[in-house]
Amino acid sequence: LPEAAVAVQVSGTFGSRQEEAQRLGRVLRPKADGRTAHFYTVVSRDTLDSEYAAHRQRFLAEQGYAYTIVDAADLAGRGEVNGPDWVEPTAD
Repeated sequence: LPEAAVAVQVSGTFGSRQEEAQRLGRVLRPKADGRTAHFYTVVSRDTLDSEYAAHRQRFLAEQGYAYTIVDAADLAGRGEVNGPDWVEPTAD
């Protein structure tokens, strides 16, 4: 994992917040070739997973990570779509 540049988390309902912070830290650590790494979490709106994601986001923000939340509709470049939200934390 040290040289991985992208991680996609599809379900975050298991594992501790600390375990997620460790995964995130491994992926976002500086790469030998200077590449920027990204950690994406796919979260469906109005689900139990979205509640877990909100708790994880608060915890990771306390650890110094910043989040950018992007709606799937914005990614698709069209109007309102009932799709997942994409969350990309970045190391400060």
